[in-house]
Amino acid sequence: MTSQGADTRAAAQASAADTAFFGHPAGLSTLFFTDMWERFSYYGIRPLLLLFMTAAVGRGGFGFSNAESAAIVGIYAGAVYLLALPGGWLADNWLGARRAVLAGSVLIALGHLAIGLSAVLAKPAFFAGLMLIPLGTGLMKPAISSMVGALYAHDDVRRDSGFSIFYMSVNIGGFFGALTTGFLGERIGWHWGFAAAGAAMLIGLAVYAARAPKTLMEIGGKPPVTRAMARRIRLGLLAFVTLLVALYVGAVTGLVVLRPEDIATRMGEALGLITVGYLGYLFFFAGFGSADRRRVLMIVVLFVVASVFWAALEQSPTSMNLFARDFTDRNIGGMEVPATWLQSLNPVYIILLTPVLGYIWTSVRRRGIELEKPVQFMLGLGFACAGFVVLALGARAAQSGHLVSPFWLLGSVFLQVIGELCLSPVGLNAFTQLAPEGWSNRMLGVWFMASSIGNLLAGLAGGHIAAGDARGAEVLFQFSAGVLLAAAVALALLIRPLRRMLQSSPDVAAAGPASAASGER
Repeated sequence: MTSQGADTRAAAQASAADTAFFGHPAGLSTLFFTDMWERFSYYGIRPLLLLFMTAAVGRGGFGFSNAESAAIVGIYAGAVYLLALPGGWLADNWLGARRAVLAGSVLIALGHLAIGLSAVLAKPAFFAGLMLIPLGTGLMKPAISSMVGALYAHDDVRRDSGFSIFYMSVNIGGFFGALTTGFLGERIGWHWGFAAAGAAMLIGLAVYAARAPKTLMEIGGKPPVTRAMARRIRLGLLAFVTLLVALYVGAVTGLVVLRPEDIATRMGEALGLITVGYLGYLFFFAGFGSADRRRVLMIVVLFVVASVFWAALEQSPTSMNLFARDFTDRNIGGMEVPATWLQSLNPVYIILLTPVLGYIWTSVRRRGIELEKPVQFMLGLGFACAGFVVLALGARAAQSGHLVSPFWLLGSVFLQVIGELCLSPVGLNAFTQLAPEGWSNRMLGVWFMASSIGNLLAGLAGGHIAAGDARGAEVLFQFSAGVLLAAAVALALLIRPLRRMLQSSPDVAAAGPASAASGER
């Protein structure tokens, strides 16, 4: 037993008597508000990026094409999920979760500062910020989630509700972030919106720095690490940073020509091949028994389906954002609502619908009906498909030359969120439960890899809408609906063999209620 592990367990046991935050440990409030302000900054800036980059230079933007801008947004969002894998490893093996959250928060704040300085320093500062934010988020997000779990002993009945409270910070931060930065960015000036996101991250950093020592006790302390291991990690990080700086300097000076669309395409292909190759290695060469090999095979199927699902839903800051800006009548009571305000629909729907779907799943189970996880995946794909059918109909209506009702977007996002609540928490749970013994963290990494690939594909897809091209929007949304439908049909055809796989793992077969964790995208 390591001293660090013993300290963590002791802290969790001590927190059992701590009920300072709605019956939960005071440390939960520290992590809740830190994460809320970080999500405010992330979801606040994300929809502004594309609108800013595509805005004409005379309107303060960069004048980039829709395709180039959407690909950049896809790379940015995909990198956030991808870097969570090495970030989590560094927290576990070198920094410790508490220092990882602090270091990540500092990097994110510096990234927002750089984007804010792009008002003076233009593109070099802007893209430096887009590099720093994913690096910081990759360090912070896995570590802060692990500390939430470490607040509770394994048999603490408050554990599940603690995670539900924590993940509500995602939706609260996302809702107010989109409203605040959207209004400032679109109505006053782009960099006012960026500054608001940066200010939010500074507040989160201040909250964490001031409260963590008092409320987290020994949780998230630095793990034991040998000098040799620490030296190898530092050398690896130095090599990585050197490569990153060299690419940045080369791109800024024009020595290296980088095409965002090509980068996003190659990243998606590479990540897909790496993940499938990794799972193939586990299936054929890791020495697993037949039961574990069946589990790995099912993870491969769900990984492909999840990648398709997120490639559709993560078009929110790209193609759907453009649809809101160019084709939607946003005039309400004589005031034109900022296009980015429609990004706040997702967290609102999640907050409202999570308890409703949780009640439905519980009622279904009480009647003795067990919805298998592939069935819930199919439901998620089906609702998302219906959402894009609604968008395609809205885009067709926009071809008349008139702005269309916002109810096309309201209805579409409503259906997409139902799909998300069907698939996301179930998928997160399935990947950990299907994982062979001792491999749950690595299989969770595969789940985040699906999100990363989905964001990259969504960025590429979003660029297919040219300015004012309602017909192009209709084709894209039809294509997205068709791919989702094809994935649902393929999953339906595989349901029998998947059911046989699940019969060897009865603890995995039944789906639990929807969780607020699904808001973590």
